[in-house]
Amino acid sequence: MSDDLFNPAALWPSPTTPAKAPPRRWVWTAMEPADRRERLRELATWVDWLRVTFELHNNIPGCWYRHPSAVEHLTALYLGWVRTYAGPQEPGRGLGEAEWINTLHALIPRLSLPACATSHEPSPPRAAPTTSTDLQVFLDTSPTIAAPIFHPAEAEARRLVDEADPPL
Repeated sequence: MSDDLFNPAALWPSPTTPAKAPPRRWVWTAMEPADRRERLRELATWVDWLRVTFELHNNIPGCWYRHPSAVEHLTALYLGWVRTYAGPQEPGRGLGEAEWINTLHALIPRLSLPACATSHEPSPPRAAPTTSTDLQVFLDTSPTIAAPIFHPAEAEARRLVDEADPPL
């Protein structure tokens, strides 16, 4: 079992390592297919850590990445985790970690997928999800990953960009 599963800080580059800045928000349909693949691999690494650390292997099936609702919920949890544990300390968020854990527990029922009840894995996977053959096949062949860019709130996103960079 990888040591990264028990060290969430290992999921992020060290402060001395220049890294591509993550997007402010992840909108799966608004990403280029290559970005979707990269981000889904990143999310899969974190979800594997989450399943092991919080003993959620019976709550989050191994095929979670095939279910858009599970992907969206896990994305929200991941980005919240990043802001809570890896981002700068925000004033007034003294209990940010406890709030994140409460949010995790509130979302656990939404992560169980009844349609997959017969294929739940009895324990967490031993291989990192990024090396999983099924995940790789999914990344290579899924119409969801290869779909053209579409942002469900494109007009609002454009307005926010314009507000952040007003004309001179």
